[in-house]
Order: sequence, then structure tokens, then C-alpha cells
Amino acid sequence: MHRSFRPLVTAGVLFSVGLAFGPALAQTPKHGGILKIYHRDSPPSASIHEEATYSTVIPFMPVFNNLVMYKQDVAQNSLESIVPDLATSWVWTEDRTELTFKLRQGVKWHDGKPFTAKDVKCTIDLLQGKAKDSFRKNPREGWYKNVAEVKVNNDLEVVFHLTRPQPALLALLASGYSPIYPCHVSARDMRTRPIGTGPFKFVEFKQNESMKIARNPDYWKKDRPYLDGIEFSIIPNRSTAILAFVAGRFDMTFPGEVTIPLLKDVKSQAPQAVCELTPTNVSINLIVNREKPPFDSADLRHAMALALDRKAFVDILSEGKDDIGASMLPPPEGVWGMPPDMLKTIPGYGPDIQANRAEARKIMEKLGYGPDKRLGVKISTRNIAIYRDPAVILIDQLKDIYIDGELEVVETSNWHAKVTRKEYAVGLNLTGNSVDDPDQNFYENYACGSERNYTDYCNKDLEKLFDKQSSEVDPAKRKQLVWEIDKKLQEDVARPIISHTRRATCWWPRVKGVTLMTNSSYNGWRFEDTWLEN
Repeated sequence: MHRSFRPLVTAGVLFSVGLAFGPALAQTPKHGGILKIYHRDSPPSASIHEEATYSTVIPFMPVFNNLVMYKQDVAQNSLESIVPDLATSWVWTEDRTELTFKLRQGVKWHDGKPFTAKDVKCTIDLLQGKAKDSFRKNPREGWYKNVAEVKVNNDLEVVFHLTRPQPALLALLASGYSPIYPCHVSARDMRTRPIGTGPFKFVEFKQNESMKIARNPDYWKKDRPYLDGIEFSIIPNRSTAILAFVAGRFDMTFPGEVTIPLLKDVKSQAPQAVCELTPTNVSINLIVNREKPPFDSADLRHAMALALDRKAFVDILSEGKDDIGASMLPPPEGVWGMPPDMLKTIPGYGPDIQANRAEARKIMEKLGYGPDKRLGVKISTRNIAIYRDPAVILIDQLKDIYIDGELEVVETSNWHAKVTRKEYAVGLNLTGNSVDDPDQNFYENYACGSERNYTDYCNKDLEKLFDKQSSEVDPAKRKQLVWEIDKKLQEDVARPIISHTRRATCWWPRVKGVTLMTNSSYNGWRFEDTWLEN
């Protein structure tokens, strides 16, 4: 099993990570044991398709299979790292408008019913709103707008008919957000007792307490999984959770949640722990309700974007480790991120923060605001530390341009529903791109009418470019289009990107078979290859 390792250097201290070289690579995986992980908060439900949070993916991705998936021991997701899962093979027609999957025979759902091509069709029909049943929330509906029809040829073959070429469809289907659901289980039941075909079966979900999954003895990969089960204990306080990990109560931290200061704590108290710092493909961003006065003013939104000191965010939150970029993950880990020289040409990204804020104050003064007439507003954010901390910095920075923010925290179970309904004025949000591909990002977060387009940004002309880049089969030509689109999104203050986070995950050396993905934190948590050394 291969793993990507990198040394982490912070404050002059070398943290040695990934020590398992040489003989360790030849170790034979062992069966048995319960993997224990703390969880950061209580997920809104167990239904991956209905939720827009990593909090649901981590504990419930192991319950399911996709048609295809990203190879779990390859760190950087790409079309080249996609491997079969429920599909055994796939083929495009020459014009790339039909994608045919041959399916795995003998696969059973956890309740014993057989998996067939009808389940694939049912899943896509649900996502497209074509089924009799319906999702309560459907954050990734836009991923499948180009799918005209899913046709079942027989129990073991299904065809996706597209309205135009879309090479990236495979990338979307490989995401941890793309499990196949059973036809015979209602969307309602999948929220509380999900049925999958995956390596682990659902056991229980106690809100605000814990989640448990157990080994599926009938898994179609006969030697997987190695673990007997996984238990997630919900501990919202990060410091408390880290102390519990250091004390040996947990085998692993919640993935991608350990900040630089907490990482120092781990390494000082548990130097033998294995820790890796990686990009998460999660951006910290400012969301502004474009329909809510006075924020319906483009000038006001522009002033707010100019007020952002991105470097200060990065220095405070990650001691300089986070990355500054536009909406796509910056290179080198990000495949589609804008080059730094191009980024600097966007208003607000230049290094002269004082000049930017002076310009912002002039705009605010023209709008009638000033030292004696300040704009008060609630700054809404999700009630977990990775949201609250940057929200406090945002409030402090906006004071410089006559905006006085008051922090409003919203529990996880309500946060995504609240911003989807546009029940906010200004918010500090974290957006996770579950696939490092423009189709996922642009259609999900910026397309007119998308459920995840929290600011209601809509530019029909730019949306035509979304389709153009999506259809382009030449990667170099596609990249140029992507940069053009991303630059325009930032100039339009669609959803100002503050930074892209790097966070650590830690585990004890006895945990084997862990690969942290470097351009998406959402797609590597099947846990079927993870095992515990005695």
C-alpha cells in the first residue's frame, strides 16, 4: 500500500511524519478491531446525497459504493486515478455523449436484496428530481443537468445519455458525495438508517452522541474490510477532542480538523503520533445576500471585498500555511487553480491592503456611510470553531470600512438549510469542493438557481462559458477557459474567497492503510483498506 508523505516544518521544529518505510510496506494487513475516531459535530442526517457537509461523508461513506471511485491509496485525485467500484468497466461513444457501464454481478444490499442497474437509474432520477420519491434537500442536483437520461439495458448494464460531451462526469461519479442508493428504500429512511452495498453496515446514529458502523461480512470484496467496525464519538470542542486523542481514547482525529496550534500540542504530548498536513480543498469565503438591502448594492459588496486582508487570515488561522487563491484550489496540489501572477490582477488581491481599504471607505462614503454613520449587520456562521474563528477576524476587518458586525452562530443541523433559504444578510462560510474539477465547483456554487449558490449570483453569459469549458476535451484549452471564468467570478464578488485551508489529520502508528488526498478531503474515506496492528 502506497502513501504520500511530506515533512511538516513549523516554527523551526521538524515534525517527522510517515515513518513507515521499508519493512512496513511489506506488512500483511490484519483483520479485527474497532477503529475509534472523534467527530466534530452532529451531522444533520445520514443521507450523503441530501447533505452538504463533510460531517456526513466521513462516517457514512463506508456504508456505500459508487459506480466508480478514486483509488484510495493515490493522494491526488484525477481522471487517471479513477477505478471500478460497482461498475466493472465503462466506455464512451466517439462523440462522448453516451457513457456505458457494465456492472458487478452478485452484489447485495445490506438487507440482502440484489443490486442491479435499476438502482443506478433510481439514484440519478432522484438527484434530477424525476423520481416519485424526493430528497428534502438536493445540493448537488446541478452535477447532473447534462444527463438527459439514464437507460437500463439489463440488470448489469446502464447507459448515461448526455446532451453534450462532458468528460468530467466520471470525476463527479467518483466523489464521496456520489454513492448509489437502493430503489427499494425511501429517501426518508436513508436519512436515519441508510442501506448500502459498502464494506460497513449502519448500526446506529445517536444525535449529538455517536455513530457506529460494523463490518459487512457479505461484502463483494471478499477480504475487505479489515476492521470489525468504526465508532465515531461526537466532541464539538476541539481542545477536548485533542486531549482525548492524546490520552489514547481515539485512534484517529477527525480528518482535516487539526489546526497548526493543535498540531503542536499533539506532537509535544504524543511525539509518536503520525500527523500529515494537507490541503483540504475547502475555502473560507464571504457570502453576501445579494437580494437583501443594503447588500443588493454591487458597490457595497465591492467595498466589502476590498476590505479583506487575506494574508492576515492566513497568518492568524494557520501561521502562514493556508493558501490564497480564487475559487479553484491553487497549484501545485490543485489542478485547475489560477496562476499567482494572474491572481494579483484581481481587485483586492494586491498586497497594498491600506490602499484597498482607502478605496473601500470612499465607496462606503458615497453610499452614505462614515465614522458617524456606521452599518450594523449580523455576521452569520456555523457553530463550530473552523467557522467561528475566521468570522471573528472578518468582523474585525470590516470595522475599517464602517461596518460593525455582530456574530450570529448557527448549529450545524440548521446552517446549510438557513443559507440555502437565504435567511441571512452576511455570512462567513466554508465551501468544500468535493472534486477538484471546475464542473463540480462552477455548477454547484455559481450556476443560476443552484441550491448551493448561497449568494444568488447569476450571470447567464458566464454560465455559457461553464458549458464551454465542460465540453472541452483538450485539458490545456479547458484550463484557459477555467481561469477566465474564475477571474470573472472574483471580479463580480460572486463569493469572495479568503483562503484555502491546510489542516492536519493525526493517528496512532498502529492504524495502517491511511492515505490523505491532497486535492479533496471528501473522497478518501471508504476505510475498507484501513487496518489495526496489535
